[in-house]
Amino acid sequence: MKLVNKKLTEQEFLEQRQEVLKTWPTGSDEELNLDIALAYLKLIPEEKNFAIVLNKAKANNDTLIQPRGGVPVLSEHIKLLNYLSASGADCLPSTIDSYTRHNRYQEAQKGLEESEAKNRALLNGFPAVNHGVKGCKKVLEAVDKPVEARHGTPDARLLSEIIHAAGWTSNEGGGISYNIPYAKSIPLEVSIKNWQYVDRLVGYYEERGIKINREPFGPLTGTLVPPSISNTVMIIEALLAAEQGVKNITVGYGMGGNMVQDVAAVHSLYDQTVEYLDRFGYRDMEISTVFHQWMGGFPSDEAEAMALISYSSSVAALSKATKLITKSPHESVGIPTMEANGLGVKASKFIVNMLKDQTISESEDLRNEIEQIKKEVNCLIDTVLKVGEGDLAVGTVRAFEQGLLDIPFAPSKYNSGKVFPARDNQGRIRILEFGSLAMNDEIKKFHYDKIKQRADSENREISFQLTVDDIYSVSKGKLIGRPLRNLK
Repeated sequence: MKLVNKKLTEQEFLEQRQEVLKTWPTGSDEELNLDIALAYLKLIPEEKNFAIVLNKAKANNDTLIQPRGGVPVLSEHIKLLNYLSASGADCLPSTIDSYTRHNRYQEAQKGLEESEAKNRALLNGFPAVNHGVKGCKKVLEAVDKPVEARHGTPDARLLSEIIHAAGWTSNEGGGISYNIPYAKSIPLEVSIKNWQYVDRLVGYYEERGIKINREPFGPLTGTLVPPSISNTVMIIEALLAAEQGVKNITVGYGMGGNMVQDVAAVHSLYDQTVEYLDRFGYRDMEISTVFHQWMGGFPSDEAEAMALISYSSSVAALSKATKLITKSPHESVGIPTMEANGLGVKASKFIVNMLKDQTISESEDLRNEIEQIKKEVNCLIDTVLKVGEGDLAVGTVRAFEQGLLDIPFAPSKYNSGKVFPARDNQGRIRILEFGSLAMNDEIKKFHYDKIKQRADSENREISFQLTVDDIYSVSKGKLIGRPLRNLK
């Protein structure tokens, strides 16, 4: 079927569903009967419904805390989630293992069985498809908070069927954000179609009175991503989801490091998501925001890592994001222990509670940064719609093919990879090399001038070395990768 940004008819959805459920034996579970799934979802209490919890937090001006986390063995996964809840998490994750993310269910099954036999985790997450609806229901019923699947899956159709039928009322990802930064050889057209199905499934439930949250993945590659690029992807994925009937959407942003730019990015992301949804006729939408703590290199020292977590939490609280995704002080080492994960939750919770009633002062600097981001987003989305001849899905594929949309440091061969960022003299992320990115000359001059100010202050040429230095700077305790010997 040709890719278009058009809602799947119920017949098209149900016909495709028959094939999706055949891809692994747990797809034949009786609980995947839509009538049975609907009946179960209607029994989920409000405090375990992700969409409802987010709506209440937004109304109360709260920033909810959610860690990452997932282990393969069911009992250990439940133990982990309950520990995180007791540590202060408001929402619970289930990070899915890498085999499942790439639909390699046979290998995930082997890893699960070996993990159970050896009593230690031999997968880097929770294999939800292998556990099936029954296992995922046990997770939800054993905890006291809403559960979300967090993964990185270009084809999350069966995974989404299973987790929603099990009462998990949030699912992270999208056709762009869970392909271009995560996979090498999957065509964008394929992943967008896959996620149209995922969103249509949510739309099916919404039409029958079930609230389910969808959360596009904001950080993308997590490495010096200019806010306008990540915000553009978030808005496109929100629009694609809304077309399929999704009503509750949490758009995400990954921390850049400069407080003013980060706050401006979250504000502009929310404003423009609402504006574009309204512009395209998507009504009665419930929009919230999620801020991801620093996604780049972490310091190896635990005290320094905790300081970075606390700073990230401060920015999230001041941005008034509805939710905060936390890190642990073991971030530079690998998968954190349960206890380390809990420490990250506790520290983050303490900070957001301290800053709940505080706001960052409105200033000309903040307003200018918001307007700059909005101007760049408009430029990118206008181009996507133009090359797609009005069709957002088609335009997205064509824009990536032509490099008009381009995500820094992404592994996908369907991404041009010609955009390189660097920080300016205040540590704000600017664009050093544009490639074919669809920005006008005025925007390009703005970025060049900002980077030149920094290069001049450091007595060096504008070059890719700026980017390299900035990639490693935060892990060394500095925001900007300055060569101290050259400073004027």
